Amino acid sequence: MTILWLIERLLCKPLEGSNPDVVITADWRCNGTDETYSGTCYGSCSFQPPSGEFTPYEDLTEAQVLGWCYENGVDKTAIEANVTQQINDQIDPPVVTLPLPWVPVVVAEPVVVADTAAA
Repeated sequence: MTILWLIERLLCKPLEGSNPDVVITADWRCNGTDETYSGTCYGSCSFQPPSGEFTPYEDLTEAQVLGWCYENGVDKTAIEANVTQQINDQIDPPVVTLPLPWVPVVVAEPVVVADTAAA
């Protein structure tokens, strides 16, 4: 199984104190895939204005912003477990829909189509 975290969008304040383009919210997504199955979780995480070292917007990395998300309430382990469970539920569904036992099953007759191209 492959798990991939992404930052899809950053919301910024044009000016916070003397710092330009300060990230205040990050929209994140966690995708999981396992051959033909997939799962996803997404959300947003908000941040307090920077109080220490400031990284200019153009120098930010996705890994850095994801780190901020994990430090500010995004539970990486729980979300990855949720995505994994979504995939496992597709592989081995915990709930299935069965045909109603009192409704007769209708079997369709095969349709024979004449080959008119050979004529």
